[in-house]
Amino acid sequence: MLGGGFAGGYVARLLGRRGATIVSPENFMLYTPMLPEAASGTLEPRHVVVPLRMMCPRAELILGRASAVDTERRRVTVETEDDVIAVRYSNLVVALGAVSRTLPIPGLAEHALGFKSLADAIQLRNHVLRRLEAAASAASEGRQRRELTFVFVGAGYAGVEALAELADLVRDALRYYRTLRETPQHWVLVDAAPKILPEIPSKLGDYAARELERRGVDIRVGTTLESVEPHAAVLSDGTRILTGTVVWTAGVRANPLNEQLGIPVDDRGRIVVDASLRVEDREHVWALGDGARVPNEATPGQYDPPTCQHALRQARRLAKNLTGEARPYRYRMLGQVATLGRYKGIAEVLRLRLRGFPGWFVTRTYHLYQLPLLTRKLRVVVDWTTALFFRRDIAELGMLGHPERLEP
Repeated sequence: MLGGGFAGGYVARLLGRRGATIVSPENFMLYTPMLPEAASGTLEPRHVVVPLRMMCPRAELILGRASAVDTERRRVTVETEDDVIAVRYSNLVVALGAVSRTLPIPGLAEHALGFKSLADAIQLRNHVLRRLEAAASAASEGRQRRELTFVFVGAGYAGVEALAELADLVRDALRYYRTLRETPQHWVLVDAAPKILPEIPSKLGDYAARELERRGVDIRVGTTLESVEPHAAVLSDGTRILTGTVVWTAGVRANPLNEQLGIPVDDRGRIVVDASLRVEDREHVWALGDGARVPNEATPGQYDPPTCQHALRQARRLAKNLTGEARPYRYRMLGQVATLGRYKGIAEVLRLRLRGFPGWFVTRTYHLYQLPLLTRKLRVVVDWTTALFFRRDIAELGMLGHPERLEP
């Protein structure tokens, strides 16, 4: 099993006693839909990850990265922290997932923040809290306004939910910053598409836009990011926004490692599989998840989007195919959900469309259902319950895992 993310981790879990060997650079699976809440402090960051040894107790775990695949000898070369080893397989499952998709925009790599991993979420949280400190000590009103301006590029699920959660964090934190209470904030959401959240039904997307605008969010659709400067973002409509925060959430792409493994990929780097999730022209090799081009018999001519909902269904089908007769993958999406900050959300479940508090409640219930392990579910419920009575914590987590060196 190459990859211990949502797709690979669930295949190993569903195989149960049949066993599996997971090759992953981390010993945990990240539940990405809860990443915005981890960034805002609603959830403890540790609670949005699931240890693979707990999730898949009968699987073997190798911490490392696959560097080569020999399909004739059925062998994978794995680079660990201290060694390079060869691992033999009877069936190989590739589930390396996706990485952030960036564009050659001047200054993007140097001055923007990503939002794909737990480290990204913690970095973004720390950065936002630092901007509050910088604004509090700023010598001019213009500097304060610049520090309290936040630009999010990408109006899909990640961008909308991250912006909404971080805006709530700032709103909660400002009660401790007396000098900033009257200083206006400027939250900007930028996307090249004609509307935000294009993946969901128009009525729900329109509601989300109205709700964000009611909270003061400046939505710029049909607009792209042209360049990023140390203290400014330049948009395609000619606007130059003074800001110290640019967050890039504009999509993902297949893991580049796919192209190094010698297995068929399409022009977007996704592994090409047939209806049973078997890799094209490869015996005993399978693929699924965000890094694979998965055909779905329920939606002929279309491939599954990179969502946890589809990854879980693919994992269930593949686990059955590995242990019995291989059958085509078929799954009709049950619905879509998204949060818009505290007590606000949107949901479409079985053609029932909900918004506001009902949408928020359904969204949380769905994510809790999807999260593996009862212990993790209980920890998340405790975090959510605590958040009902107390505002978000504003402690910076910048030094976690980075202690100062011992001096002689």
